[in-house]
This record gives sequence, C-alpha cells and structure tokens, in this order.
Amino acid sequence: MGRLASVVAKELLNGQRIVLVRTEGINISGSLFRNKMLTEHKYRKRMATNPKKGPVHYKTPSRMAWKMIRGMTPHMTARGSNAMDKLSVFEGCPHPYDKVKKQVIPSALRVTRLKPGRKFCTLGDLAASVGWKHQDLLNRLEAKRTTAGSAYYTTKKELAILKTKAEANTAAELKDVNAKLAQYGY
Repeated sequence: MGRLASVVAKELLNGQRIVLVRTEGINISGSLFRNKMLTEHKYRKRMATNPKKGPVHYKTPSRMAWKMIRGMTPHMTARGSNAMDKLSVFEGCPHPYDKVKKQVIPSALRVTRLKPGRKFCTLGDLAASVGWKHQDLLNRLEAKRTTAGSAYYTTKKELAILKTKAEANTAAELKDVNAKLAQYGY
C-alpha cells in the first residue's frame, strides 16, 4: 500500500489526475492480525477534552488510502491541496469507470515486491475488521460487474471473429478497391 501511495502522490504533485478504484483490494504486507492491532492502536488516539475535534479516523478503504496519500503530499500548501483535489478514490468500480481501461502500478504489485510465503492482507479485510460494514454489499456488486464484463468480452471476441470471416469472404470482391486505397495510404 505504501509503494502505491508514494507513486500516486508523486504523480499528483506532477499534475496528473488520478482515480483509484477497487481500493478494498489493495494489499498490505503483514498479517491481518498484526495490521488490525496497529490500526486499533492508531484509532485510540483522540483529543481528551473533545474527541470530535481530534484526529479523524476513517473506516472505509477508500478514505484509508486517501489519508495515506495525503500524508505523502504537502497538503497544507497550495500546491499540495491542488494535487489532492486531482485525486478521486472509490471502493468498487462505479459507473463511469467500469467501462474505462484501467492501469496498475508495476512497482507496487505484491508478486514483484513481497517474498513468496510472506503474510499479507487486503485493505478491505482490514477495514471490515475495524468497523467498515459494507464489504458484503461491495462483493455482490463486484461479482455482478465482473460477470457483465466477461459477457461483454466474449461477445466482443465473437464479433471480431465474424468480422475477420466477413473480410476474408469479401476480399476477392474488394481487391480493386483495397489496391486503390493502398495507393492513398489506407
């Protein structure tokens, strides 16, 4: 999670707009038990006279990731606050972003950075263990989204096969037209 947050913070400070989706799937090194103990220790810190004014502790995975990224930017300066305005963070994959091509950060992948056999947990499991109540709902919605996406992908593959067959069937008829288009660079 820290590697991801540092790369995102650097890109935000360089002026990029970044949208993080499916933050509940972010991996954290260390066992769930250890990370839960550390998080609960952090959550006990509050203002003695008025806890409302004290440090605000978020329980959703998106806000946990947002707060970690905020800690890596100079958010009290104008440059840092402008950078944080360019960040959007979501659990799951909401409507406009479910149809958009997504990218990963290779330098932050667990398979490249964590030694095999080491313990790790996800941010969603950690958030659920400290009070986030919507993990089951999000899992249902993500299952629905992935089935719809796989159905779309299979129809896309079938249409591509049909298109190549149609091009092969009409290649003899369109030989002259294709030659003429090739002269013009098409």
